[in-house]
Amino acid sequence: MIDKVGWNTWKLSSLIHVHFLLLQGTCQSCGAGGPNLWACLQNDCPYVGCGESYSDHSTLHAQAKKHNLTVNLTTFRIWCYVCEREVFLEHRPALVAVPATPHHCKSVGHPLKAVPIAVAEEEGSESEEDELKPRGLTGMKNIGNSCYMNAALQALSNCPPLTQFFLDCSGLVRTDKKPALCKSYQKLISELWHKKRPSYVVPTSLSHGIKLVNPMFRGYAQQDTQEFLRCLMDQLHEELKEPLTDCSMSADGSDGEERRDGDRSPSEDEFLSCDSGSSSDRGEGGGTGDSELLMQDESLTILILSFEILLEITCPPAQLLLSARKKKQSHYRSVISDIFDGSILSLVQCLTCDRVSTTVETFQDLSLPIPGKEDLAKLHSSIHQNLPVKTGVCPDSYGSQGWISFIMDSIRRFVVSCIPSWFWGPMVTLEDCLAAFFAADELKGDNMYSCERCKKLRNGVKYCKVLRLPEILCIHLKRFRHEVMYSFKISSHVSFPLEGLDMRPFLAKDSPSQVTTYDLLSVICHHGTAGSGHYIAYCQNVINGQWYEFDDQYVTEVHETVVQNAEAYVLFYRKSSEESVRERQKVVALANMKEPSLLQFYISREWLNKFNTFAEPGPISNHTFLCQHGGIPPNKYHYIDDLVVIVPQNVWEYLYNSFGGGPAVNHLYMCAICQVEIEALAKRRKTEIDTFIKLNKEFQAEEAPTVILCISMQWFREWESFVKGKDNEPPGPIDNSKIGVMKGGHIQLKQGADYGQISEETWQYLLGIYGGGPEIAVRQTVAPADPDSLHGERKIEAETRAL
Repeated sequence: MIDKVGWNTWKLSSLIHVHFLLLQGTCQSCGAGGPNLWACLQNDCPYVGCGESYSDHSTLHAQAKKHNLTVNLTTFRIWCYVCEREVFLEHRPALVAVPATPHHCKSVGHPLKAVPIAVAEEEGSESEEDELKPRGLTGMKNIGNSCYMNAALQALSNCPPLTQFFLDCSGLVRTDKKPALCKSYQKLISELWHKKRPSYVVPTSLSHGIKLVNPMFRGYAQQDTQEFLRCLMDQLHEELKEPLTDCSMSADGSDGEERRDGDRSPSEDEFLSCDSGSSSDRGEGGGTGDSELLMQDESLTILILSFEILLEITCPPAQLLLSARKKKQSHYRSVISDIFDGSILSLVQCLTCDRVSTTVETFQDLSLPIPGKEDLAKLHSSIHQNLPVKTGVCPDSYGSQGWISFIMDSIRRFVVSCIPSWFWGPMVTLEDCLAAFFAADELKGDNMYSCERCKKLRNGVKYCKVLRLPEILCIHLKRFRHEVMYSFKISSHVSFPLEGLDMRPFLAKDSPSQVTTYDLLSVICHHGTAGSGHYIAYCQNVINGQWYEFDDQYVTEVHETVVQNAEAYVLFYRKSSEESVRERQKVVALANMKEPSLLQFYISREWLNKFNTFAEPGPISNHTFLCQHGGIPPNKYHYIDDLVVIVPQNVWEYLYNSFGGGPAVNHLYMCAICQVEIEALAKRRKTEIDTFIKLNKEFQAEEAPTVILCISMQWFREWESFVKGKDNEPPGPIDNSKIGVMKGGHIQLKQGADYGQISEETWQYLLGIYGGGPEIAVRQTVAPADPDSLHGERKIEAETRAL
């Protein structure tokens, strides 16, 4: 539409015009208000029209007047009706056609290929040419400063264990919890990896769902991709979680709860550990968005900053997202926790009595500091000097095209060595960041350690190591710092390996993890400053092994050197194991033998997905479709075909002998015991809720009750969810501790407490079922009548009683 020479002139001439249109705020045809009004950019045309959410008068105007350029007054995105695509300030290449034969395809399972032993029949019609087509190269349309979401979703989409679960285990994606984000995510993944994929998709449903979950993401303000990732994965876990059984405990023998106060003397090698941070540190996040597309003109920067101030006033940001799990999370598992959750063993040693307190903490990502020059000197002079440094692909492994990467990497290192460090900054590797995270932290001065054995403050040392490595390791680099008055970004280049990231130096001695090396799957990059910027993702396609840049709706093939030189913000690494590849090949060979057998066995489709995509799938876990009695739970029986796969006897015996677990299942039946328990549970729920309604009506009918008892609304909401069938687990004992305060030897109602008022009969009924306390009552008494007064003075006093 507009040639390159006239583009800057057009931008400047349109600036005042757009600023004027911003002030009008309504469609000139129907009077509809914003957001998402569209302004015509034809010279001397002041038209402002509504979009598709109203009557789409902007499109009608363009068709009638042949005015083909329009700008969204909310997102400042420009649309061309001739090209039927978005217009950018710089030329953007279209999707590169990829040859059917891969350049250097790796022998890894890909998320389009379901479990080999099950899919030979299901996908037998798909040709080998179709198998090699690079699916997953689908862009995502930016729907208003949503590059932070698009980059995160593309990074997750290129994680084979997660993507194959949503493609092959669709029967497990069931939830009655709103907003059913897992179903929106499954639909999106299906579109991204469809055989006849579109050039791009619009993630509208998932965007609406995440905004319902967390108000932080509402509106069109700039957001942080890491906070979005944490929010999304926490919600997916919450919707897909299932109770843990004895057979589904983690490999380290724990169920995720903390272990504390192990009195033992640590060996010297255990002191090579970490600081106090983990994925629970939520104090930093980056400014994000697409503002850099329009900020290349200083005059337009003023306009956009004014608009961002307006957004801040109308849509104030929420508090930073916390990734702490909800109550009882440690007793649940999901595909999210199976793939991304690891655990860290934290230890604090008293330097006086040598007592060591231990805590096991679950992490979903590692938030690593970027060490400065002085920090690097300390690390290199102590623990980091023995750590193998990997900054990229080994020169011996460069292929026919690898000489380009080798030369570029050599040039970059030469430039770094020539330019003074105060200009370029110190050379930092990902291993440096890991070493800084796991370095010992002295506890002294104002940060002394309260030793339970010494019963006083003591100097101590805190350190930690990884107890269990996740299947996919998510690493977040702390590039953003937010102070009281300002924010800034650390733009230091951090060199990271594409292959062979070794986590063994940071592993605890008693760790059950056998595979400790990781290969890079995807990396999210942030371009810009702490206040504004743009996110893109580099991802390796699991089908052909090539690297691609995902920039909103544009997908472009890139050389691995481009990835190595990227300014990484969030990295996804996958466990690398040749042994797991050989195991899959053996199972496929056994399945193809088609030996006649008298028995066929049922195996969990979810575990089979782990076997096909995990380096360490763990023991067979058929308890995902079995109850504790060995039958099928009644609520799963009607869709059992979605949960299991039939395998021949020779395959089952090989898998069972190799991985253990189980149990063996060659007959499916609905569990009668569970059916009786379900009926009893339904009867209990009905009895409790009917009794409460009856007693509460009697309480409401009393004109002047002598005693009003208080109950914590937090506990009451949990009980209400249970009796209404929203939560399968009954609440624990009544806990009124948060609404009471001890004064004068009595427990009194805390001012501003979140509580409800119930009758004494209702309290006794709930107390008889659940127990707990303490009892907090508001008692009304009437003072004796004063003979000198016509009316007795009524006195209201608060009394409390503790059980």
